[in-house]
Amino acid sequence: MAIHFVTANSDKLLKAFKNAIDQGHITTWSYDEAGDFTHTAKQWKGEAWLRPKSEDGKLAFYILPYDSKIITSEIYGIYHGRFVESMIIHCTNLFSSGTATSLPTAKDSLKGSKA
Repeated sequence: MAIHFVTANSDKLLKAFKNAIDQGHITTWSYDEAGDFTHTAKQWKGEAWLRPKSEDGKLAFYILPYDSKIITSEIYGIYHGRFVESMIIHCTNLFSSGTATSLPTAKDSLKGSKA
């Protein structure tokens, strides 16, 4: 369960997304000191984190649960779908495509505590 954005500059894409949050253009996402993102809508707040990783030619985000929560298919779908939606709206020119995997990857965590 990962999100991948194909980009020539993953650092620039990540910085642009954070700047959009900081400037109040994105109000449904926040990030912590570690740089992990979470949904801020009341219904979904505190369910999961999306951890960014720069990889070869892309910016990836891997899902992690809050504390002892378990990532359900519904939480996965909301977090991944709405994150991709926000990237499309606010960072259109900084990536060429975005995809979400349907199953967990080795870098995802579906239960336990945020690592």
